[in-house]
Amino acid sequence: MKALVNDLRANPVKYARACGYTKLTDFHNAWIKEMAFGKGDVTFLGHRGSYKTTCVTFAFALLCVLKPDQRVMFLRKTESDVAEVMQSVGNLLQSPTFQGIAATIYGVPLKVTKATYSAVSTNLAGGASGAAQLTGYGIGGSLTGKHADLVFTDDIVNLKDRLSGAERKQTKLVYQELQNVRNRGGRIVSTGTPWHKDDCFSLMPNIKKFDCYTTGLITPDQIKALRQSMSASLFAANYELKHIADEDAIFTDAKFTTNYELIRDGIAHVDAAFGGADGTALTCINRVNGNYYAYIRLWQRAVDEVLDEIIALCKRLKVGTIHCEKNADKGYLAKAIREKGYPAQTYQEKENKFIKISTYLKGAWSKVYILDCPEYPLDTNALSQILDYNEHSEHDDAPDSLASAIRKYETKTRFKGFTEGI
Repeated sequence: MKALVNDLRANPVKYARACGYTKLTDFHNAWIKEMAFGKGDVTFLGHRGSYKTTCVTFAFALLCVLKPDQRVMFLRKTESDVAEVMQSVGNLLQSPTFQGIAATIYGVPLKVTKATYSAVSTNLAGGASGAAQLTGYGIGGSLTGKHADLVFTDDIVNLKDRLSGAERKQTKLVYQELQNVRNRGGRIVSTGTPWHKDDCFSLMPNIKKFDCYTTGLITPDQIKALRQSMSASLFAANYELKHIADEDAIFTDAKFTTNYELIRDGIAHVDAAFGGADGTALTCINRVNGNYYAYIRLWQRAVDEVLDEIIALCKRLKVGTIHCEKNADKGYLAKAIREKGYPAQTYQEKENKFIKISTYLKGAWSKVYILDCPEYPLDTNALSQILDYNEHSEHDDAPDSLASAIRKYETKTRFKGFTEGI
């Protein structure tokens, strides 16, 4: 029994691999050890795809078995993010590996007595309170009266913290409240990816960084492909764990809506790519009480390859005419859209692109709300391209599409034509 406990503490990654986490490496072993058995607060900043959440999940299962009387609290950005991890912890505890571990250490079968989207507990837990061993919360929930020996945060900072000063402030307030949540002598362990020089990670202690060049998890060719597939700032934040200076940025502090019904009866605009390095951008937008509510998408593909998806999205969102310029294709795209049974309108673009974006989109930016909800999740590449835009930007498909769509409203030119079954 003692030998098994010592081995679990020294080589947890060996048991994680036995549970199916075969891509974890030796440095993940150090992560899991520090998460589950370390001393003091610690912050792990890892690039996207570095298996941070996998390590946190396995650490939770270890704590449920090796420290069953400790109370662990887990926070992520949303409750749905929490539920995914809770389910994985419950599955781990019921795996043959953990069943065997518990039987060897305690001489009794391991039973999961609670497994919900927000709590996990086992028959190993003692105490009279009946509190779950592991509880999870989205950061929007109330933490008043909550207490834990160990507090874990995972990805509580995301793209919204980069775009919104209000979001950064709210995330910081939640993190500061955790100081009152942890019990005396307790720890706060945080994992994630930085997004802004003033985001919540600026408050966190004992930061350990693992970028895409040091983990060995991504090959040079993969790094090159990733760099080409997204905006410079998104790659820098997600993979290099650094921020690109934004002194020349035109757009900051985006606002969001979760109500896709606000886009209904609006219009659509497509900025089409016909090959090369440019992407195809879609904007579905409506103006309601002076505000703009927009759904944005960006594909690094030619428009022909994504046209069916574009039309399907427009139908789902119940917007009307799709607008597209005819400078490059002489009206080919609009004709193809109409042949598929959807209304389309062309126009001749005569305005300088930078002037258009810095006039119409910049002028309306304080009234623009970007759709982000489970049915239509935020396209981080599209929004990052807008955020990164300046006069010298190499790629401008998303801001160009959004600016063109807003211009349709600002110049009083609005076409509608959605009917069910088109």
